[in-house]
Amino acid sequence: MIVETLPSTATTLHHPSLNLDTSVASSAPMTSQQELGQPKKRKSPGHSSSQRPHVGGGGRGGCQQEKGEASCVRSKPIKKGSGKGTAANSDREARWAEQLLNPCAAAIEAGNLPRTQHLLYVLGELASFSGEPNHRLAAHGLRALMRRLPHAVGQAAAATVKMPSCECPTPVFSGVDPRLFRASLIRFNEVSPWFSVPNALANSAIAQAASTKGAVTEPRQVHVVDIGVSHGVQWPTLLEALTRVPRGSTPPSVRLTVAGPTATPPVPFSASPPGYDCSPQLLRYAKSIDLDLGIVQAPCLDTLHGTLTPGETLIVCLQFRLGLATADEQAAILRTVRDLNPELMVLTELDGGGSQRVRGEAGAALEIP
Repeated sequence: MIVETLPSTATTLHHPSLNLDTSVASSAPMTSQQELGQPKKRKSPGHSSSQRPHVGGGGRGGCQQEKGEASCVRSKPIKKGSGKGTAANSDREARWAEQLLNPCAAAIEAGNLPRTQHLLYVLGELASFSGEPNHRLAAHGLRALMRRLPHAVGQAAAATVKMPSCECPTPVFSGVDPRLFRASLIRFNEVSPWFSVPNALANSAIAQAASTKGAVTEPRQVHVVDIGVSHGVQWPTLLEALTRVPRGSTPPSVRLTVAGPTATPPVPFSASPPGYDCSPQLLRYAKSIDLDLGIVQAPCLDTLHGTLTPGETLIVCLQFRLGLATADEQAAILRTVRDLNPELMVLTELDGGGSQRVRGEAGAALEIP
């Protein structure tokens, strides 16, 4: 519906505090031609354009006022670079866990206990091991900071800080295809150095120990006790390396004893979905490279003694299974490994800073002739 209006009378109001000139237009509407029963008249393009306000040319950031029309509100120009600032603020908000963990770590190293207490409380309220990425990062970071606190400020000072509850639940797989689990492990090892670097170093040390023993004495069977989290992904590289040792020192056979997830306290990556078994793939690969391989499952550490054979080269590979254990549990595991009397022990862990007692046990376990 088109409504004809009389030319408006504009009243300009000046706001000194806002630096704005606002025009208020008052007009009295007329009765439309449709209400009188007359056909409406179309406005010509020239008539329509003459009633539009002309934008630009009325000064910086303003508009020119045409006859019979209200003037435009003059606005301040937009500052350059404001878009970048908004994006940066948005990025900081999206990474809030990092913005809390870094200051908390700095406060712990500086011995600022009041600020540490405050940030630990905030992280404890937001942390979740099963939430969004930021919540999971906050949970794992909080757990690491809580373990670091006694070593940074001392046991007595750390006892005055109230620690929030941050217990990592035992990993549970429900309805996960074992083939998908294996494919995910292989892909993770390809794109991340998290496991690939420690595995490569461990395999190199084991292959060197096996070739050295074979060069000095008659080549013997190599027995590797796997107390780790690789789920078999680590061992194809080692099996290939054992076939390439100098001639005359190649082991006649290789035995692999895999300790189950219950052999040590639960840790990330230690569990696997029901039905997962890496043995068939490893046995097929060993056959393809003409290597005699045998695989044994050990549900707990106490059953390892029954898997030993006199005259073999025993090597224990303990990787990422001690980090979440208590001091007593760590000492018990290391004593069990020491009792096996291996010729080589490969120990890989995220945080080597334990109690003095645990470090003593680790040193005793590493002093293997």
